[in-house]
Amino acid sequence: MLATFTLKVPESKRLIAKGIAELSEVQQAMNGSKVIIAGGTTNGYIAEELVEDEFEKENYTAGIVDKGAACVTPSNKRINPVTLQNGKRTDQNWLEFMEHFTDKDIFIKGANAFDDKGVAGVLAGERKGGTIGRALGILVARGSSLLIPVGLEKRISSVEVASKMVGIDKVDYSLGMKTGLIPVTYGKIITELETLEILFGVEAIQIAAGGIGDSNGAVTLAIKGDETDIKKAMDLIKKIKGESKLKSNKRLCKDCPNPCNRIKG
Repeated sequence: MLATFTLKVPESKRLIAKGIAELSEVQQAMNGSKVIIAGGTTNGYIAEELVEDEFEKENYTAGIVDKGAACVTPSNKRINPVTLQNGKRTDQNWLEFMEHFTDKDIFIKGANAFDDKGVAGVLAGERKGGTIGRALGILVARGSSLLIPVGLEKRISSVEVASKMVGIDKVDYSLGMKTGLIPVTYGKIITELETLEILFGVEAIQIAAGGIGDSNGAVTLAIKGDETDIKKAMDLIKKIKGESKLKSNKRLCKDCPNPCNRIKG
C-alpha cells in the first residue's frame, strides 16, 4: 500500500520527537541511564514527549533563526536543557551532569543542516563552539550515544564544504549573527524518514518540498508498506496535523551587544 502526505515544519518536529521517544536505546536509557536533551526547538518537542509536560518550545534554545536572521533568544527567557536520570528529571546543570556520562548514556542535539553523506551541521555563534563544541569530545571519547533529530527541510548539498567556507572571524558582512558551521560525523541522524521506519516499519521517501503561507519549509512524503502499518502511520499523521507553529522569539536588536549589519528590528 502507498500513501502520501505533507508535513508542515511543526508537524515534522512533533513526528520526529515521537520517533526519538520510541527508540529502543532511548527507552533503555530512560530505565537505567542518563539522557540530556540539549537546547533546540525540535528538542523542545522531544522534551515534551519524554517528560510528558508542556514546554515553551521557542524558549528551549539559545541560537535561533528568526525573522530572516541568525540570532539568539533572550537570555532571561531560555529554558535550561533537560537532564534525566533513570527517566526522572534532575535539577543538575547539563555540563555537570555530563561529567558522569558513560557509553550507556544519550545526548540529544538537533542540527541546522545535514547532507546525504550522513554529516550534520550545527551553527555556532559562540566562540568556543557552543553546546556541541563542549559536548562532542566527551561523547566520542566515552562512546556515548549522540542522537541528532533534524527535519528534511534542513538538507544541504555538503556540510563539509559549507563548514570550510564560513567561520565567525571569516565573515565580513552579515545580515544576522556571524557563525561557523560545525560538522558532526559522529551520531545518528533522525529525520522524518527514519522516524516513520522506527514507528511503523514503513519505507519512506521525500517526494517534494516547500509551500506557501504556513507551509513554507513543508515536506511531502510517500510511505510504502503493509496496509495495517500504513493505516497506523496515517492515523498518527492525522493526529499531529494542525500542530501549533512556534512563536517568534528573537532578541531585540537594541539589546544586542554585537550588532550585525541587518536592518534594526
